[in-house]
Amino acid sequence: MFEKEEAKVKLSTDLKSFIDLWKNKSGNLIMILHRVQQEYGYVPREVALELSKILDVPLAKIYGVVTFYHFFKLTKPGKNQIAVCMGTACYLKGGEDIILEIERLLGLPVNGTTEDGEFSLDAVRCIGCCGLAPVMTINGEVFGKVKKDMLPDIIAKFKGKN
Repeated sequence: MFEKEEAKVKLSTDLKSFIDLWKNKSGNLIMILHRVQQEYGYVPREVALELSKILDVPLAKIYGVVTFYHFFKLTKPGKNQIAVCMGTACYLKGGEDIILEIERLLGLPVNGTTEDGEFSLDAVRCIGCCGLAPVMTINGEVFGKVKKDMLPDIIAKFKGKN
């Protein structure tokens, strides 16, 4: 029988140091996963496998945490990360229409990334700017009282920048 050879990932020195610091502490998995996502922008499968070995934690537990918390991503996000608030105020003031228009303009489904890797789109529960509803962010920059006709100009501001 042939065993499938898993790709060995080389973790950065900073990440290894962070893992060593947290390895034996309570709540270490979430802290380490946050650091992994900070470094890669998501949690790559190869890194999850390596963490499983280093921390002696079943891979299923790692994926259980990653899939439970909305913050963690399993796929590489676009260079420009769009988040549209779907909290109550934003939803009532047209958040869903904003998402549908972005999907139309970029051919980009929610939780997806454009083929060129330039944009990704997420629907989020709250951005914390309810008075500016509907709200969206691109790479952390906040856009409030967004209307569908504003989207082409907002997107153009980021297109081809990275």
